[in-house]
Amino acid sequence: MFDTLSGKLTTVFDRLRGRGALDAADVAEALREVRLAMLDADVALPVVKDFIAAVRERAATAEVMDSVTPGQQVIKIVNDALVEQLGGAGAVPLNLNAPAPIPILMVGLQGSGKTTTSGKLALRLARRDRRRVLLASLDTQRPAAQLQLAQLATQAGVPSLPIVAGETPVQIARRALDAGRREGFDIVVLDTAGRLSIDQTLMDEVRQVREATSPAETLLVVDAMTGQDAVNTARAFNEAVGVTGIVLTRMDGDARGGAALSMRAITGAPVKLTGSGEKLEALEDFHPERVAGRILGLGDVVSLVEKAAETIDEEEAEELAAKMMKGRFTLEDYAKQLKQINKMGSLSGILGMLPGIGKLKDQLDGANLDKTLLNRQAAIIGSMTRKERTAPDIIKASRKKRIAAGSGTSVQDVNKLLRQFDDMAVMMKRMNKLGQKGLMRHGLGALMPGRRQSWH
Repeated sequence: MFDTLSGKLTTVFDRLRGRGALDAADVAEALREVRLAMLDADVALPVVKDFIAAVRERAATAEVMDSVTPGQQVIKIVNDALVEQLGGAGAVPLNLNAPAPIPILMVGLQGSGKTTTSGKLALRLARRDRRRVLLASLDTQRPAAQLQLAQLATQAGVPSLPIVAGETPVQIARRALDAGRREGFDIVVLDTAGRLSIDQTLMDEVRQVREATSPAETLLVVDAMTGQDAVNTARAFNEAVGVTGIVLTRMDGDARGGAALSMRAITGAPVKLTGSGEKLEALEDFHPERVAGRILGLGDVVSLVEKAAETIDEEEAEELAAKMMKGRFTLEDYAKQLKQINKMGSLSGILGMLPGIGKLKDQLDGANLDKTLLNRQAAIIGSMTRKERTAPDIIKASRKKRIAAGSGTSVQDVNKLLRQFDDMAVMMKRMNKLGQKGLMRHGLGALMPGRRQSWH
């Protein structure tokens, strides 16, 4: 999401770190580059001006300029300013302090991911917060919109309001709340209609629904990929109906990130949740300090650990680790490892949480580390016999042809996988031989196989 901005800021700050003493001209030049990087990332101009002014004021103090590490001090100031810009430290939770059934109103333009987000939110509230959730579609404009939400409700394992033809959005909303009261639901998620662009009819409709339901939350769903358009949408909805929180979708895309940095300043409403991918589980809290860390190349190890804890089978992971350390790691075990990595989401998203990954970005992009590769490797292993997976040395030319044909790949792909597995086996044996003390003394370089590891 923030790759371009992160790469540019990392370059600026690497120069600052390497200079030792700084003068006002050094800071001014760095801030000029930060300003250009933010504008290029589609951050709203007024937001950029306020941000740079705040950083300049703090960085100009004698305490910073006379510091032993002034470069590090400036980076910390930028980090703190970014956290403030994104909404302050800590995620802002949904407001669920209201009498049941609590109405949550979902608003936004058509195509922003609003209906999918409604399904994701219902799953999250039911699974994580143990709430009884009812989903209701108020979208009478888009063909099959109500059926789409009903299908998402089924996938999420929550009920949806039965469809009654001919009702207005306000009538549907009132019936949903009545059903919520009668049937003991804790929360009613109301998915309103969208439009391709902002118009008075849309705003009037949302305003009428809001007045009829008095929602505890009015969540604006915006597509982070649309940049300044997302900011303009947020401003329009906030002025017309009032927004209590924002959900940014497609945060795993290759957008420049300006929308996330502008939202709080433009609307006054915090970004509360982010969506990435189509899976119903892919809805997360928005942590400003963690996002700032990713932008500045400092990583987000906390989120990575949380994601791993949610998706990885701990017992299976420990078993795999023990096998690796003993040098008894097979292709069958490797297939299990690929499956666990896949469950964690996009590889670019995972790698973006690692500190300092920005410097390796070009190398990693060229390494073709994507889900297509992982799925292809899993297919190759799946086309092997059990004996071949446990003793890959027996895989010669005729077997390779059979495996390639069975997995829809080429013999070259099979060879690459086997080479990669051999390199991993060598690394594991060296790790076992070195032990913890040896590894600390010689570093990770001691684990590298003699030949270059092939990732692509």
